[in-house]
Amino acid sequence: MPSAPNVQIRQFPCLSDNFGLIIHDPESGKTVAIDVPDAAPYLAVLEETGWKLTDILITHHHWDHVQGLAELKTVTGAHVTGPEKSRLKIDGMDAFVEDGDHVLSGPLRVEAIATPGHTLDQISWHFPELKIAHTGDTLFSLGCGRVFEGDLEMMWASLARLIAKLPEETVIFCGHEYTASNARFALTIDPDNEDLQDRTREVEALRAEGKPTLPTTMAEELLTNPFLRPSSPAIRKTLGLEEASDADVFAEIRKRKDNA
Repeated sequence: MPSAPNVQIRQFPCLSDNFGLIIHDPESGKTVAIDVPDAAPYLAVLEETGWKLTDILITHHHWDHVQGLAELKTVTGAHVTGPEKSRLKIDGMDAFVEDGDHVLSGPLRVEAIATPGHTLDQISWHFPELKIAHTGDTLFSLGCGRVFEGDLEMMWASLARLIAKLPEETVIFCGHEYTASNARFALTIDPDNEDLQDRTREVEALRAEGKPTLPTTMAEELLTNPFLRPSSPAIRKTLGLEEASDADVFAEIRKRKDNA
């Protein structure tokens, strides 16, 4: 998965449907966690592996991404970096980033990409050397986040930024295991998409075995995720929006998902 051969990545379940993620570089000793829905699963992975947590990156302020932060920081002493727009919303952060800022170094060099919409402070983290990204609650496997604090135009602009900035080979991690329900909805928007049909069968098989459907890739999402495909003639025909803008087609898809 990572292009730096020694870097190790552990994804694990947290709470009812969240994911935790830890990335470890044995050469530098750097170990990075992204979000902390619950401290206990992170501490269990650290104890099992013997890794020392050095850094925590936060995507946004929602409780199911930060409620374990205080405990994990207290136990590990890790340095916490999060969005500047979360400064007054999340306790315990040590450093703050805005769009385009880079932190860490070497194979763990990471760029902050502002992707507001779900929340105004949402940051997606891109590790270009590892060819991975964590998109928080902006881009999901076969879906996207519900728009709470921004608006639909803002959310589409954020997804369009990810399409433009993340190469197709980028491996995508995100905040939740929503893929099965997202797949069922996607088929109502893009029913004749054979790639989506195949992917839905794969997702159903994974979930039947209790296995995660993540990570995904940008290539897979561009082929199958209707929220990234508002320019598709087939989707536009299904929605009766052949002449609409991409932003308007996206907005219609998101409204239908909200009401599904």
